[in-house]
Amino acid sequence: MVRIRVLVVDDHRIFAESLAAALAAEPDVDVSAAGSGPAALRCLERAVAEGRRFDVLLVDADLGAAAGAVPAQREPGAGPPPPGSDGIALVAGVRTAHPAVRTVVLAERDDPRRAAYALQAGASGWVAKDCSLSRLLAVIRGVLREETHLPPALLTGVLRELTAARKHRSDSERLVESLTPREHEVLRCMVAGLGRKDVAARLFLSPHTVRTHMQNVLGKLGVHSTLAAVALARRAGVRPADLSGDVVERSGQLA
Repeated sequence: MVRIRVLVVDDHRIFAESLAAALAAEPDVDVSAAGSGPAALRCLERAVAEGRRFDVLLVDADLGAAAGAVPAQREPGAGPPPPGSDGIALVAGVRTAHPAVRTVVLAERDDPRRAAYALQAGASGWVAKDCSLSRLLAVIRGVLREETHLPPALLTGVLRELTAARKHRSDSERLVESLTPREHEVLRCMVAGLGRKDVAARLFLSPHTVRTHMQNVLGKLGVHSTLAAVALARRAGVRPADLSGDVVERSGQLA
């Protein structure tokens, strides 16, 4: 019998232990539990080292959130929140570090926007916490067959959110394409978190020239701050400048 290895990740101990016990009663399921994102990542790494990888993670959407807190609203297309901020951020981290592991988000309530973020982050499913055990098992087995599972009531809303995200991304990409190569390089430095003086030193330019380039970048992108420019750049898929190696571009090579 092929056994399915499941890791339940939830900081509500009673819920996590109850769900783990229910799943463990299935003859083909091995289950463990973790109470936080870092603990889950440690479990995954330890399992890999011991040659017993997990197949599916069941992740609390509100992992680490204060009781009663309302999740922060994010701009459509902005992508998942930063690592460690909640369960959806954990999904993104797992997709990067353990791409073979399937993740299913467990949620207290239906939320099309957060479900869309979860799918963008790499989740294979979004399931209500109060769903039946048989439904949850069907989802677990389904995602291992490369299926994506969403409650029917969420489909329209999630599709609307994903469509909006694609529109924002395509609009952002068009704006970034309007930049000159030098402006694009300056933007990559901004995405990497460099200030004007550091950008100037890296690109062998004067701070005054860098200031002009930054103003041009903001103007072409239609934003009024560096933070807004960085957010737009990330939506468009602009990668941060690689700060680990030597600078190779010099003034005059990129007009």
